[in-house]
Amino acid sequence: MLLALVVWLLIFRWLPVPTSAFMLRQDVVAIFSAETPFVRHDWVSLEEIPRHMQLAVIASEDQRFAEHWGIDMVATEAAIRAEMRGRGKGGGSTITQQLVKNLFLWEGRSYVRKGLEWGIAGVMEIFWSKERILEVYLNTAQFGKADYGVGAASANLLHKSVGKLGAADAALLAAVLPAPSKYSAVKPSGYVRARQGRILRQMRSIGGAAYLQRLD
Repeated sequence: MLLALVVWLLIFRWLPVPTSAFMLRQDVVAIFSAETPFVRHDWVSLEEIPRHMQLAVIASEDQRFAEHWGIDMVATEAAIRAEMRGRGKGGGSTITQQLVKNLFLWEGRSYVRKGLEWGIAGVMEIFWSKERILEVYLNTAQFGKADYGVGAASANLLHKSVGKLGAADAALLAAVLPAPSKYSAVKPSGYVRARQGRILRQMRSIGGAAYLQRLD
């Protein structure tokens, strides 16, 4: 299994990743259910994705992305403490961990899945650069019921090309990431709008575009 993972990571170190476990699962369900839409997905290179879109998902999902090696122990410990106090809502997963889940794993919470997620995230950080991890994440994360990746999300949800996304657009898309099947970028709720504003402030507080230079 480890050898197969390493080979896969080496093959897709530069090539566009065509699909993910989550996308495949949705397309299979869509074959048998008229209520489930088929996946919409268009690959966009990192160079084509505005820097504020890159920054928005970091500000929203993993502000220590430039510092950790796949696992953010600070965020994980905070999530565990919250869980022990009965206030746990998940969280603590890095962008790398989320990408691993999207590409290879399944929904739900279990120690087995979390253990696999941690192990694969560590291997991924060895073979892929931070920029590559961010690029693949931005192209496989789910932003709408059928829209995976910022290419499909910007075109189908905001009706504009990726290159024309503004900072507010980027923050809006990032705001639905915790639950894209529940929250909408097309008809954002008050909660989503509040998250959008918070993400815009967080983008500034972590250093703005200068933060991305730390990924080199």
